[in-house]
Amino acid sequence: MNMKMKSVMVVMALSGLTLSMSGLNDARAAQLPPSGLVDLTYAAEKALPAVVHIKYVQTSKTRSVDVQSDPFEDFFSDPFGFFGNPGSRERGGTQRRQVQTPRREASGSGVIISSDGYIATNNHVVDGADELTVTLNDNREFSARIIGNDPTTDLALIKIDASGLPAIVVGDSEKLKVGEWVLAIGNPFNLNNTVTAGIVSAKARSLYANGVESFIQTDAAINAGNSGGALVNTQGELVGINAMLYSQTGSYSGYGFAIPTSIMTKVVDDLKRYGTVQRALLDIQGQDVHNYIDAQRSRGEEVDLGTNDGVYVAKVSESGAGADAGLVEGDVIISLDGKPVTKMAELQEILASKRPGDKVRIVYLHNKKRQEKTVTLKNAQGNTGIVKPADLDVLGASFKELDEAKQRQLGINYGLEVLKVNNGALKDAGVVKGFIIQRVNDEVMRTVDDLQKAVKDASTSKEPVLYIQGVFPTGKKKYFAIPLESE
Repeated sequence: MNMKMKSVMVVMALSGLTLSMSGLNDARAAQLPPSGLVDLTYAAEKALPAVVHIKYVQTSKTRSVDVQSDPFEDFFSDPFGFFGNPGSRERGGTQRRQVQTPRREASGSGVIISSDGYIATNNHVVDGADELTVTLNDNREFSARIIGNDPTTDLALIKIDASGLPAIVVGDSEKLKVGEWVLAIGNPFNLNNTVTAGIVSAKARSLYANGVESFIQTDAAINAGNSGGALVNTQGELVGINAMLYSQTGSYSGYGFAIPTSIMTKVVDDLKRYGTVQRALLDIQGQDVHNYIDAQRSRGEEVDLGTNDGVYVAKVSESGAGADAGLVEGDVIISLDGKPVTKMAELQEILASKRPGDKVRIVYLHNKKRQEKTVTLKNAQGNTGIVKPADLDVLGASFKELDEAKQRQLGINYGLEVLKVNNGALKDAGVVKGFIIQRVNDEVMRTVDDLQKAVKDASTSKEPVLYIQGVFPTGKKKYFAIPLESE
C-alpha cells in the first residue's frame, strides 16, 4: 500500500509486489573504542543470525469477476439472445466471467524471537500468502505458517518447525534516545543479510498508515525487502521491527520507520496466546493538541487549553474507560500510567502495551484544571474479558459457493448456499438449509473464505453481530441478525 503525505510516499518496505508498501548509558559507553567512535561490529555479529529472509507466494487462482459488457459486441455476436444464456443479463450490463489470477511472489524479512521457531514480522509481508518460505542466516530453508496477524499495528507472528535457533535478545525501545546509533538488518532487494547503520532520528512518529502506530524514525537505510527485519541497538538487542520508508521515489531517500518493541512484544505475545490482540481502549477520539490548535487558528479562532502538548479529546464513548475516568470533549490528556503524553502516538504506544482489565492512572486537564483518576481499561466490546476470534464452527452449518445453474435460476451473480444446518448460531436465528447468503456486515460473500473472515472480524469487533442478507430458493429475500457469543 502506497500512501501520499505532502506529496511524499510512505512505502511498505516489502520487495517484489506492486502492493508493496516498504546519551549512551554506561554499558554502551564501555563498548566505545578509544577513538570515541561506536563499534557496530559487535551488534551486527550478535543480531545477524536471528534475522531471516521470508519468501511470499500467492498461487494462481480461478476467480469469478463482474465485467462490463459491450452492448454492440453483444448484439452482433448474438442479436436475438438465442445463444449462451438468454435473459441471464441485460445487454450492456455486467457479466460474470472466470479469470485466472497471476502467481504473485514477494520477499521480506523477519526476526527469530524464540529458539523454537517463532518469528516476528510485518503483517504486510505475509498477509494473503499461500506459501511462506523462511531462509535462515545459515541458508537452511523452512516452510512457515501464520500463527496470527494484526493489521492494526502491521505485525504478524509466524512459526517454523525447528529448535535451537539463534533468537534475538529483545530490548526496551522506551530506553532509546534520539541520536543513539542503531542498525537496520534485513534483505533489501533480495540482498540477504544486509546491515545498514544510522541514528534514531525521532520517536513516536505518526504516519497515519496503521490504526495504532508510534514509529521509531531512523536514517539507517531501509529499502524494499527490509520489511519485518530488525532494528537493533549497539548491544545487538532488538528495539524495533522495520516497516516503512519515507520517499518521493519509492526507494530510500533519508528516513525509515520501525515499530517499537514496546508495541511488538505485547502484540506477538497476544497472537501466540489468544490468536488475536487483546486491545485495551480508553474509547475516545482525539488528536495532538498542537494540531488542534493549528486547525482552530487557521479558522481565525484562538484557543487556550492550558497546554500546547497532550491529546485533545474530541469524542468520548458513553460506555468506555474514558467516560469512566470523567473525560469529556475538550479535555486534554497529559499523562497515562505515570508517563507523560505529548501526542497521540505516545498515548497509543502506552495503551498498546496494556490488556483489558489493567488499571492505569490518567492525568488530564478539564477547563485547564488538573484531574487525576484511576481507570480500568476495557476491550472493544466494553468489558474486560478475553476476546477470541470465532470460526465457522460457531455457525453450526456447512456452505458451498453458489454454482452457475443456481445463479442463473435466481438471477444473481454470487452467494454461499447453506448445505446443512446443525445446532449453532444459524439454527437459533432461523436460517434453514438452501438459504443463499449474499452479504454479511455489508461485505459480499463469494467464497467460504469470505464468510470465515467476516465471522472472525465480527467476533472481535465492538459489535459482535453478523448481519446476514440473502435469498431463499423461492427468490424471497431475507435478513438475519446473528449475535456471536464471546468468552
